Amino acid sequence: MRAAIIAALAIGALATPLHAAPKRIVSLNLCADQLILTLADRSQIAGLTRNAAKANMSAEAARTKGLRILGTSAEEILEIDPDLVVGIPARRNAILRALKMRKYPAVDLKSADTLEDIYASIRTVSEAVGHPDRGEAMIAQMERDLAGTPGIGRHRVAAYYQRRGYMTGAGTLVDDLMTRIGLVNLATKLGKPALSQLSLEEMVAARPDFLIVESATDKITDQGTEMLHHPALNAIPRLHIPEAWTVCGGPAYTKAVRTLTEQLRRYR
Repeated sequence: MRAAIIAALAIGALATPLHAAPKRIVSLNLCADQLILTLADRSQIAGLTRNAAKANMSAEAARTKGLRILGTSAEEILEIDPDLVVGIPARRNAILRALKMRKYPAVDLKSADTLEDIYASIRTVSEAVGHPDRGEAMIAQMERDLAGTPGIGRHRVAAYYQRRGYMTGAGTLVDDLMTRIGLVNLATKLGKPALSQLSLEEMVAARPDFLIVESATDKITDQGTEMLHHPALNAIPRLHIPEAWTVCGGPAYTKAVRTLTEQLRRYR
């Protein structure tokens, strides 16, 4: 139920109902950044996090030009005096304490690990920023983009393999993506948790049909990425996807589905 998803942030009860569209919106995490950028008017956005403008992290980085990027101090937010705060400031206790004292109108976002979670987040943010019609339009477009998505994976096995041998498992957005296009997640097949490590030897022995890797790891930049270029893995076909499309659940989900589907067509 939508009511169960839209929750007041534990900072405190809302000071006033969110009837009028807010004019000074502040985001406190990367996932909130991206939804605010796509759903709010630019004039409403008063502050985004440092990662919002990083193209390797945010699918909406190009939209941040000219907008205020915040540092890590609570004083910046207090100076803005926001009329809406979106997201939880994980491990930023000074900010959390400051916001508790002021009791700013705030909206919390759950982690979006499935397509339905993404739709719920879009509705939550679009309603909070005063543009619910934009949220519904975005969801409708995503549904059209995903309509008839072929199960082109044909139950072949794939591993989302990251630097230093980390592998993404069940209950994650990447796992949801893989299932949607008809791939079997190697991590799930091996009974691994949401995040685990698999050595080169173990990966070769598992013999997945594909490795899904972040586009940024196409080049060797350190020891963590170097292992992904080991000759032992050369025989496993690779599918490439930008990390920014999977860090947070949002409209980039459809881009991820599309690019993986297009790449899989080569291996019919």
